[in-house]
Amino acid sequence: MNRRAVFIDRDGTISEEVGYVNHPSRYRVFPYSAQAIKLLNDAGWLAILVTNQAGVARGYFAEEMIGTVHNILTQELERGGARLDAIYFCPHHPTIGDPPYRFDCDCRKPKPGLIRRAVAEFRIDAARSWMVGDRYSDTELARNAGVRAAFVLSGYGRGEWEHQRRAWRHQPDAVAENLLEAVEIIIAEK
Repeated sequence: MNRRAVFIDRDGTISEEVGYVNHPSRYRVFPYSAQAIKLLNDAGWLAILVTNQAGVARGYFAEEMIGTVHNILTQELERGGARLDAIYFCPHHPTIGDPPYRFDCDCRKPKPGLIRRAVAEFRIDAARSWMVGDRYSDTELARNAGVRAAFVLSGYGRGEWEHQRRAWRHQPDAVAENLLEAVEIIIAEK
């Protein structure tokens, strides 16, 4: 049987939005993130991080920095009794940087490559899964990958929701204050 998953954006959704995280000291996980992920873990949902990290292509930091930051995230979640089942990231940019990072890939959100890869590797039922993020591009990613979209008002979310949503081609399936509230909505839907 295929499993259900919640795909989660990183900056602005599971952690503070600070621009490009070019040093570990700048990375801060939201205080409610471990509780949200633990709810998913306990309910039998896969919790999978999907994030664009074009700072690599832009030359702001080396790809190793992404691993360092994700280690911090993993440790923070573990302290709260939570775990991510996988982490997928895109270090590319279609027009900036040098190869191999200057690349028009299928993994840069809102293209669905990261989610499609996870769906194949974990045998996920996309139609029963969700994407949670604070940018309209996360809603577009959900549409492109065949999953439902939960839009959070943390990070860039509130500004995009208040000032841009009327121009959006697609509206999210749910809107929540933050990741914890989004997870509660998702789990309650069954």
